[in-house]
Amino acid sequence: MSVAEPRRIALFRHAKADWPQVSDHDRPLAERGRKDAAVAGRRLADTGITFDLALCSTAVRTRETWKLAVHELAHRPKTTYEERVYEASPGELIAVLNEIPDDVQNVILIGHNPGVHGLADILAGESEGDARERMNRRGFPAAGFALLSYDGAWKSLEPAVATLTDYWAPAE
Repeated sequence: MSVAEPRRIALFRHAKADWPQVSDHDRPLAERGRKDAAVAGRRLADTGITFDLALCSTAVRTRETWKLAVHELAHRPKTTYEERVYEASPGELIAVLNEIPDDVQNVILIGHNPGVHGLADILAGESEGDARERMNRRGFPAAGFALLSYDGAWKSLEPAVATLTDYWAPAE
């Protein structure tokens, strides 16, 4: 099944986290992370994509990243905090994306490395311009995101069926 207009998938890695004496799941953002999350939100807004759904890991740093970034968007998508995104492999993330209802056109997933970078690399059968080279050279740092385009039903999303259309990461 193809759709009339390509679906857009944004894979967004949480911003830089602090390292206090708490569990990994409970780590908050560092000061730099709070700044980078807002900048990433502005860059996401600049893409012009209207996201219908946000799937966010339940970890504190991903929730904080999303709360800062979403304020920069013109349209606030429905947000689902999904436990399965925390520490997920690319295959586990594909399984989560396969469950998205087909009336959802564009989705943003806020998660963690190495899963987010691996998923972007695995989904991208093709790449526009130098997006893949830039993504792999930078190693998908905190607050970075990849944008992909996909023409099928969510349940058919699998490796190599999307096109990597853009990649962005904050300056180091």
